[in-house]
Order: sequence, then structure tokens, then C-alpha cells
Amino acid sequence: MHKVITPRNVANFINGQYVETGDTFDVLYPVTGEVTAHVHTAGQAEVDAAVAAARAALSGPWGQLTTDQRIELVLDIANGITKRFDDFLELEVLDTGKPYSVASHVDIPRGAANFKAFAHTLKEHATETFRMDTPDGNGAWNFGVRRPRGVIGIISPWNLPLLLMTWKAGPALAMGNTVVVKPSEVTPSTASLLGEVMNEVGVPAGVYNVVNGFGRTGAMITSHPDVDGITFTGETVTGSIIIKATADTLKATSMEMGGKNAGIVFEDADLDLAVKELGRSCFLNTGQVCLGTERVYVHESIFGQVRDRLKDYAENELTYGYPDDDAMNFGPVVSDEHRDKVLSYYRLAEEEGATVVTGGGAPTFGDERDGGSWVEPTIWTGLAHDSRVATEEIFGPAVALIPFTDEDEVIRLANDTKYGLSATFFTKDMSRALRVAPQLEAGIVWVNSWFLRDLRTSFGGMKHSGIGREGGVHGLEFYTEISNVCIKI
Repeated sequence: MHKVITPRNVANFINGQYVETGDTFDVLYPVTGEVTAHVHTAGQAEVDAAVAAARAALSGPWGQLTTDQRIELVLDIANGITKRFDDFLELEVLDTGKPYSVASHVDIPRGAANFKAFAHTLKEHATETFRMDTPDGNGAWNFGVRRPRGVIGIISPWNLPLLLMTWKAGPALAMGNTVVVKPSEVTPSTASLLGEVMNEVGVPAGVYNVVNGFGRTGAMITSHPDVDGITFTGETVTGSIIIKATADTLKATSMEMGGKNAGIVFEDADLDLAVKELGRSCFLNTGQVCLGTERVYVHESIFGQVRDRLKDYAENELTYGYPDDDAMNFGPVVSDEHRDKVLSYYRLAEEEGATVVTGGGAPTFGDERDGGSWVEPTIWTGLAHDSRVATEEIFGPAVALIPFTDEDEVIRLANDTKYGLSATFFTKDMSRALRVAPQLEAGIVWVNSWFLRDLRTSFGGMKHSGIGREGGVHGLEFYTEISNVCIKI
């Protein structure tokens, strides 16, 4: 049911204090379009103060902690998120409009888990050591020493706000860095709330900072001379702009960007499993998942079956409602701006000759939800592999089904894209699984599953989908600097 919403203030968090400014912008509830928050915009003065606080904290009490002390404090952050689970859940839903059932099982638990996972990674990972021979016969020893990279600027997206921000803040803090976070202007609330947890568990002032605003605020971080690294998740055009902005100061960058991820259903697939997993990969979080599937290649012998069963899934397994409805599992997209983008692709699909299997527009409810940012789950057939709708990232609950005839053809089609973030395929033939998976040009390949994530494994994309890898020990390569020490015996 719809709740009465009282707009709240969302302030910047700088050097352990909440900082308001005279310039604010509004956040709207995607379910109804109501104002839920007035957000205080950070200007150059606030960004400079946040970076200065982060820089000072590196040599303050934070920088003087032992590794074990820092690990315990990072674990306290994770427990602090869990302790305030309901507060984070409420704000995440108000910002994104997603169902409680999704945010409570994905967003908030993973927000805490990201701190735990990287605290344990740091504790268990050893640096390399080598003994080498020398002309005098005595030899020498080489060993690696890791140190924090420094001040890390985090530019985080709106689709999984807490999860993807902490996916960066977790390893950054675990490795001893300090951070300046610029959350999406659409979903700033949980990043701000995390400042309260930092203070509650005793994280020193300046370690975690949040500055709110639009692209201009992000640009102040990416070009700032006292920021040592930038980590970004978002679409490819913005990522390219950030990389250019960091060139003059030679900042390290870690970029997870766009995708047009492929799914493949081979003729021997378990169709019950394939449809269930594709239903999730195409429509979970209203299609606003970077790892989601927007094009599915189906063997011609089973094309009709997959089309009809996925249509049934979209029409009967996905339920509109209000976020606290137990039955609701399909919410609005995050904003009117994004809704308009998605709907423009719905119109383009028909112009490009698509057959609309289901959806293709925006639902109407006859109540206050008609003021929200809703679109229908949509399935198309009849699109050419090289059509714009089948090649450009939509980031909405829409998928093009395209038939194929043989294995070599579908591998070529799946790889024929400028992106390379993820892929998923379905087959009962494990020889085929082992043969096809290494040929797919994607950072993550799932076989007979989707979104099954072990946080110790690498995460990132190829081609225009990103630069670098995060996750497990791979995160150490970005969030630390390593020096080799050579001792002659």
C-alpha cells in the first residue's frame, strides 16, 4: 500500500560531519513521482574539504592502525549495516522504487557482505616472495610490500546504490585507503546514511566522505590533484569522459561500464531452468542490472518454445504493486528520464521491424502510480542481429530473441559486440560447456545459471565494458600499490 512520504534532508558527509549547503535538488519516488528528499549539492569548497579530510586521515589515527585493527573496524562497519538493516532498506526503496523483496535479499545484505569479504581477503592474502641466485653465490631475497594507494574517488551508479558503492568502499577501506564517494544524484540516501554507521563504530573522521551532486561534482573529484585513484561503475560514455579527465594527473582508474550481454539457449538445454534463469536475467530489478541479458540467441529447433515460455514468465511471474506488497517483484525504473530512454527503444524496436511478443509500452494503474516511472517487461522477435535495439544498451526490462543454427554461428554472434561484460548459456553437454565458455568474450560467463557470484572471483568487463578487475585478490591490484624489496645476502 502507498505510504505518506515526508521529504527529508540528505546532506554531504565530510570529515565525520554532515554538511548542508545553500543549493539543493530533489529526489523523486519512482513509484509515484513524489518528492522524497532534498539533497544538498557539493560545490568545489565541499569537494576540496572532503579530499583534504581524506588526505589527512591517511596519516592520522586511521593510517596508524595495525592490519588486524583495521580489519576488525571494517567488520564492525559490516555489522553496523546489518544492525540498521531496516533503515538502509527503507531509504534504498524510496530512492529506487524497487520491491522490498529484492532490496532485502540483494542490496542490503550484499552492502554488508562487501565489507566482510574484503576484510577476510586482506587477512588471508600473502604477497610474493622469491629467492634469486647472485654471482657471488650468496643470493638475494625479493618480497612484495603492499601499501594503500591513497585517496580513492568512488563514482557509483543508481541501479544498486548501496551494493555497488560498498563493492568499492569495502576493499578501499580494507586496504587502508580513504574515500570520497559521489553517489548518483538519483539515489544518494544510503551513501549518506552510511556516514552514521562510520561514526557509530568509530571509524576516524575523514576516512569516509560523501559529496552529492551531478556530473560537475564528479568532475571535481576526477580532476582533483590530491585524489590518487578513481573507481567508477556506470555507462560507457561517462566512463570515457572520466578516463580523459584523469589523464593530466595520471590517476589510476578502475572502470566497470556498459554491456549488451548475450544469453544462449542450445537445443539440449533444460528449458525449465533456462526460462527461469533468463526470466531473472532479463527482468530482475526492472532490467537495471549491468550483468543482465538483453539479447538471447535460441536454437532454431526450440525457438518457439522458449519464446512462448518466456512470454508466459513475463506476463504471469512478474507482478506490479507497491514495494511493501509481498507479491510485488517488478518495480518502476529509477526515474522519468530513464523511463523515457527505455520507451524510446520500445518505439525504435517497432520501427526496426520487431514483433512485440509482450509489453512494449508503459502500464497504467488508475492511481498515484501513474505519476511514477513505470515500463512494461518486453520481449521482441524479428529484430536483426545488427539492429540498434539488439546492439545498444537499453538497461531496461527488454530482450530480443534471435534464432541460430549451430555452435560456431552463435559464438560469433554473441561476440559481435563492442561490449564484453557477461554472458550466460544453457546446455546439458558439459563438453560443450567447457568448449564454448572460454570462447565467449566476456568478463563473466555463467553456464546453466545467472548472477551466481562468489565475491572471491574476478569481476569486470572486456572491450567497452571496462578496464581492470575487482573482487577477491584482484581488488588488491587497484586499491594498493606494491613495492618489490630486494635484499642482498
